[in-house]
Amino acid sequence: MKDIDILKNNNIDIDASLEILGDIEMYDETLNDFLDEIDNKVNLLKEYNTSSDMPNYAIYAHSIKSDAKYLGFTKLAETAFNHEIKAKENNSDYVSNDFNNFINEINEIIKVSKEYLGK
Repeated sequence: MKDIDILKNNNIDIDASLEILGDIEMYDETLNDFLDEIDNKVNLLKEYNTSSDMPNYAIYAHSIKSDAKYLGFTKLAETAFNHEIKAKENNSDYVSNDFNNFINEINEIIKVSKEYLGK
């Protein structure tokens, strides 16, 4: 049995997520899907940030925001939302200046998620 306290102790709103996803098996499956896809999404964010391609950057920030909301990653969802909005405003300065913060939050979630899943 996985220890959901690992999630709760890292400010992951598992209760809200379970209301959306229904049960812990669906949560785990969705979390595994997130982990399978996140490296590619981060690489694309880096590429679009470097090239100042804000329309495509906004698409991937939005995708991460949605995943984060479903999985109870409240802080990451808020950061991704800010990046999505700023990218849609073509504010590449904000995106560049806060990019490392965004990536660090993603990396922290990856670490906690893998610990929870025993990976």
